[in-house]
Amino acid sequence: MIKILNVLNKQNIICAIIIILLFGIDRLSKIKILNNFSENNSFYINDYLNIDLIWNTGIGFGLFNLNAGLIYHSVTIFIFLIILFILYLMVNSPNKEKLYYSTLVGGAFGNFYDRSTYFAVPDFIDLHINNFHWFTFNIADIFITIGVLLLIFNETLKKENDKK
Repeated sequence: MIKILNVLNKQNIICAIIIILLFGIDRLSKIKILNNFSENNSFYINDYLNIDLIWNTGIGFGLFNLNAGLIYHSVTIFIFLIILFILYLMVNSPNKEKLYYSTLVGGAFGNFYDRSTYFAVPDFIDLHINNFHWFTFNIADIFITIGVLLLIFNETLKKENDKK
């Protein structure tokens, strides 16, 4: 009983709200794109940014594109287990780190939802310089990247402080 109450503390509830908010922002962006763009129909915004809907069946940044089969479902289950592990880390972390984990999890849930619902993730942000195009990505990927970068930065600061 006490363990359950520890999980339901104010900081974890705030983290749950952040996760839901980021998941919602990601869903709204994808709904807007899916309702207004067809696959491989690029919309020019400026010399560095296009909106270009593609369906990613792989993992981050289109790596390891997989068809919906045993391997795809195995990878999806593995991703879900990783999300659960990150949630465990979040619940058991100091307050500042909880926020970083929630940012990561909010994005991860967004992409996991798409993998489970559409068997692919809609990516649509196409950054480029001239003919060099970065991997197409989505809002959830931005949240995941921000969360990971904050965690790395935090660990780096911890190590610097430990040296002093």
